[in-house]
Amino acid sequence: MPKTLFIDSTPDIDRVWKMVHGSGDIAITVNMGPVADVDIPKTVAGYDTVINDASYFNEATLKACTGLKHIVFLGTGAASFVDLAAAQKHGIKVSTIAGYGDTTVAEHAMGLVFAAARHIATMHGLMRAGGWRPMQGMELRGKTLGIVGLGGIGREMARIAQGVGLKVVAYNRSVIANAPVPMVELDELLAQSDIVSLHLGLNDATRGFLDRTRLEKTKPGVIVVNTARAGVVDEAALIDLLGSGRVGHYATDVFSKEPPSPDEPLLKVDNVTLTAHAGYNTPEAAMTMYRRAIDLAAAG
Repeated sequence: MPKTLFIDSTPDIDRVWKMVHGSGDIAITVNMGPVADVDIPKTVAGYDTVINDASYFNEATLKACTGLKHIVFLGTGAASFVDLAAAQKHGIKVSTIAGYGDTTVAEHAMGLVFAAARHIATMHGLMRAGGWRPMQGMELRGKTLGIVGLGGIGREMARIAQGVGLKVVAYNRSVIANAPVPMVELDELLAQSDIVSLHLGLNDATRGFLDRTRLEKTKPGVIVVNTARAGVVDEAALIDLLGSGRVGHYATDVFSKEPPSPDEPLLKVDNVTLTAHAGYNTPEAAMTMYRRAIDLAAAG
């Protein structure tokens, strides 16, 4: 039976975790995070399996974790927190959990669409500071939403968006048979979409996917929503285009470093809506995810 550590639980996670992890499950030691990179090897010493929420396992860390055999990542985007090539090199299996929160993440993405279209966060901040500025927004009905990546989350996004009257088109890197919305080439999607919502996994092929060239093919004033991974967007180009107004608004739940450092450029831009990587974070999705994580850890 694998000796398992949940390396970096939080009070919010722990409340739900205790509802899922039962007496009939394998024993799992729960450590409350966060855990600094330099402290990971000594924290995981003596365990062969680690459940990981948001700790960074780089090459040096993985090399130092000599007894580690298996990392179960709580989510789909393990590459943002684990050096997958290094893990393979050192014989460490990395498991991810797909599909646990498709509806939850899509609902959050749609919330970001509404917030960006109607400047909700901006007006909220102004009013909390004593100001008053009614800002003109975008009515969504009849506008076009372009979904980049039509996996489980993208499909849920399409369903929700159609319900509020948005026209929906999608692009996927691989061919999808019987797609629920019209599939178009990427350049066509960028050219016709009032809102572009990103639902791509992060890998070598998608890193910097929405680069300056592609961002400049979008409609002037486009809203870009990102609940995927920060790395799929060229942030330097995005910041420039937000500054000029060429990109009208960026609403994101993901950052290259989480939590972001105080000098994160996006924190200094006005036409953004930022949330703290919480798109997956509902009890319903969490219970499904933790159940699968426990089962993956038990399977070894």
